[in-house]
Amino acid sequence: MRIRTFGAIALAAAVIGSGAACSGTDTETAAVDLPAAPAEQQLAGVCPAKVVVQLQWEPESDSGPIFGLLGPGYRVDADRNLVSGPLAIDGKDTGVDLEIRAGGPAIGFQTVPSQMYVDPSITLGLAHSEHAIAAAATQPIVAVTTLLRASPQMLMWDPGSHPDWRGIADIGKSGAPVVVSQGQLYPEWLVARGLVKPEQIDASYDNSPSRFVAGPSFAQQGFANSEPYVYEHEVRAWGKPVGYQLLRDVGYEGYARTVNVRADKLAELRPCLQRLVPMIQRATARFQADPAPVNDVVVDVVAKSPSFSPYSPELAEFGSRALIDGGLVGPDTDGIVGSFDEARVQRVIAEFTPILRRGGAQVPDGLSAQALVTKEFLDPTVRN
Repeated sequence: MRIRTFGAIALAAAVIGSGAACSGTDTETAAVDLPAAPAEQQLAGVCPAKVVVQLQWEPESDSGPIFGLLGPGYRVDADRNLVSGPLAIDGKDTGVDLEIRAGGPAIGFQTVPSQMYVDPSITLGLAHSEHAIAAAATQPIVAVTTLLRASPQMLMWDPGSHPDWRGIADIGKSGAPVVVSQGQLYPEWLVARGLVKPEQIDASYDNSPSRFVAGPSFAQQGFANSEPYVYEHEVRAWGKPVGYQLLRDVGYEGYARTVNVRADKLAELRPCLQRLVPMIQRATARFQADPAPVNDVVVDVVAKSPSFSPYSPELAEFGSRALIDGGLVGPDTDGIVGSFDEARVQRVIAEFTPILRRGGAQVPDGLSAQALVTKEFLDPTVRN
């Protein structure tokens, strides 16, 4: 069973040992001699010898395009919660390695921006828009592309217990509790939007299905690419569909899985990003066209580490189809895969700034979309 929760925005984070000594529990796929990528796709000498990507959570299909760049012969280090191998494009070696590190429990539930400033070896980090806004004053990051164009976050409920609920607005009118994990930001956004009442928010979700199974009188947080399948097929005590609505469908515009660099490293990494970002865009386009090869890699990586929650091929297939068929992956308003709508980013800043400030975050005055995202490195020809 695999159920996720994202922890609080960490304004002061503890150092977690992602750079521990070498593990004795490495597992690897068979080594393969890859042909060299063409000169314009060679990253040796322009990128770090090891491109390190920090995930928000454990390996899943919603980070699929990153795993689409992981070449054969990769090695899973269970003790350090990471996988590493050649960084490959179209089956060809770019001359550098790719290391993908798990987030969530593997980094003590820190946010990715805080982990990027704790560990300077991280090249790229995946984050939500509101995480970047919260970190803008002290740990600024800049998104160079995005894996998802919309968030899979949702609220779910039991249709049998609540036959009159059709969406989040009905939950708000009912007065029923909305159970979320501590530190989430979107519940305050729902309140600010008038969709739910402040007294409905119950921040006691512990990542277990037991409370929902025992008495689903409430709505609960979830992700469209995970919980609908997990509750119906993997939570044996439940074993039936859930009702849900995406936050996107009630006006939530935050980007999920943005690919970020530290703001103070942007200039240093510019030559690398000019070549690497288009590769990520193409990996995203390939994932949208056919997620099966990436799903196979993600499932295999998870299976090679007892540290990760089980991730079945069926869940990977469901999750990728939910993202693709739900329109959560694909080109933005300009038609470019992995691009941003800067007006949308500015609206997210306007909505979340007062929420974050009430929670104690120091959001800079006049924060602009251009401080959080850049289209500089995008290849405008990558379209679906």
